[in-house]
Amino acid sequence: MSIEKVREYFRELGIEDRIREFDVSSATVELAAKAAGTEPARICKTISFRKPEGGCILIQTAGDSRINNSKFKKQFGFKAKMLTPDEVLQYTGHQVGGVCAFAVDNEDVDIYADVSMKRFETVFPACGSSSSAIELTLEELVDYSKSLGWIDVCRLPDQE
Repeated sequence: MSIEKVREYFRELGIEDRIREFDVSSATVELAAKAAGTEPARICKTISFRKPEGGCILIQTAGDSRINNSKFKKQFGFKAKMLTPDEVLQYTGHQVGGVCAFAVDNEDVDIYADVSMKRFETVFPACGSSSSAIELTLEELVDYSKSLGWIDVCRLPDQE
């Protein structure tokens, strides 16, 4: 089970006890915000995109952000094409609804964090299941997800 893989990963980092498991679904931004008791924007959603040469990109973004296609193409040099649910599971080991960038042991996956989250001190990413989350500082998020760094490929609601 994916959450067990993430739990083991966080156990090795000494933060397993910070994982929160809910009795309700946290599979969408709105549900996750309600379950975690926070605003939707502070939910860290992880979006997966296909690389033309194979492999994928995971982008961790603020819950209220949307991918800006022109920024994405400028950053990566190709058009944004999301993975299918089966591809997400294949590349990340996590099912849609619980996708996170933790414990992803696949060299074909590149992980980034979007600057849309920099408005917050902490965010709430999933932990590999559709009923889990962990509150992390931005530094922890980038470090624990083994992110390749900060990028700017999203737009916020007030920029639409």
